[in-house]
Amino acid sequence: MDPITIVITALISAAAGVGVSKFFIQKNTGKAVETAEETAKLIIKEAEITAENLKKTKIMEAKENFFAQKSEFDEEMNKKKNIIITNENKIKEREQKVQKQIEQNARLEAEFDSMKENLAAQIDITNKRKEELEKLRLSQVSKLEKIANLTADEARDQLVETLKGEATSKASSYIKEIVEEAKLTATKEAKKIVIQTIQRTATEHAVENCVSVFNIESDDIKGKIIGREGRNIRALEAATGVEIIVDDTPEAIIISGFDPVRREIARLSLHRLVQDGRIHPARIEEIVLKTTKNIEDEIVEIGERTAIDLGVHGLHPELIKLVGRMRFRSSYAQNLLQHSREVAKLCATMAAELGLNAKMAKRAGLLHDIGKVWHEESEMPHAILGMELAKKYKEHPEILNAIGAHHDEIEMTSMISPIIQVCDAISGSRPGARREMSESYIKRLNDLENLALSFDGVQKCYAIQAGRELRIMVDADNVSDDKAGMLSFEISQKIEKEMQYPGQIKVTVIREMRSVSFAK
Repeated sequence: MDPITIVITALISAAAGVGVSKFFIQKNTGKAVETAEETAKLIIKEAEITAENLKKTKIMEAKENFFAQKSEFDEEMNKKKNIIITNENKIKEREQKVQKQIEQNARLEAEFDSMKENLAAQIDITNKRKEELEKLRLSQVSKLEKIANLTADEARDQLVETLKGEATSKASSYIKEIVEEAKLTATKEAKKIVIQTIQRTATEHAVENCVSVFNIESDDIKGKIIGREGRNIRALEAATGVEIIVDDTPEAIIISGFDPVRREIARLSLHRLVQDGRIHPARIEEIVLKTTKNIEDEIVEIGERTAIDLGVHGLHPELIKLVGRMRFRSSYAQNLLQHSREVAKLCATMAAELGLNAKMAKRAGLLHDIGKVWHEESEMPHAILGMELAKKYKEHPEILNAIGAHHDEIEMTSMISPIIQVCDAISGSRPGARREMSESYIKRLNDLENLALSFDGVQKCYAIQAGRELRIMVDADNVSDDKAGMLSFEISQKIEKEMQYPGQIKVTVIREMRSVSFAK
């Protein structure tokens, strides 16, 4: 075959294949396009339906929200409207009340003007009548002056002088009768009240001395109490400040000292030492310290018990301590606590008889001698010191005056004050209640101890042997052996110059050096 023919045939075949392929491709493409268009139409339609439904839903929600807000708004507006209406009604009511008040004020003002006019007319009439009466009075006075040949002033003066003389005479006579009757009645009533008070408060009393007796089971204990070369008894005397007398008296040891507190501490300390059986200087000091603390607790207990027994409440704790200390003090050998209790009862009875405050009188009677038990030295009289202490602890002014005036140191300004003074005298003047010499003796011993305590370096000082010996404990760090000798001489010289005493006084200065260490 001719190559040209072959080429032409091949080209024709290729052209035919391309045409057939194109035809099939166009046919398949047209179907895909139609399918895509149909799918797109369906999607668009569904989207339109969904959009329409969503639109309807949003519109419904918007309507519901609108109606809800509209309802709330209407409700709020109704409330405000009601409030406005209520306020308007109140304002109208107030306006009506104000209008009525204005009208009433206008009516009252008119009535007042009318009354004022009537009153002015009556005043004019009254003034005219007064003028007429004054003219008539002057006319009558003039006529009387002509008849009596005296002016009105002269007649008045004569009448006043006459009446004054008569009144003075009658008043003097009447006053004299009242005074005489009051004197008789007052004396009688005072005696009656005092006798009744004493009879109703007849308490027991006993004079205290300066010696206590400590009973022991066997005389063998005396040797233990004395100790080797007397060291135990010296330690006990140095710690307590009393004199321990161990003599031939069977089953008894004498404790001598003017201070009841020291004697009680020594007695209790001896009792504990004898029960314990261990008696040596160190043990003695330990027991004395414990006993001193117990005595202080007992003082508080005694004060509280006394206040409760007497029905005196609300005392300051420091005043209770002072009341407890009275148990260990004496006044002219009369126990101070028993004296104060007796005075308190007497005062309460007497105040009740006179119609005064019995509780306040009892309180003042209990506290009237607290100045005697104050632990610090003072130059003031005990009544003034007691008043200052009671004032410090907030007692009533009437009680303060009663305490301070019961020995006439200050002026009495309360009705309770003379009652305290009288009852104090009644209690102290009972037969056998007091012993004057004992009080002056104890005062001399106190002065003797205070004189020694005024020197530097003196720690403790005790007057023993009925004031014939003065034992002085000094600080070993501040007082040397040589200075102790000089101190003894100086104190003895000062005693000779400043004090009066019978016989002689032995001055003993004790200087003790101790060194203490502990094994651990």
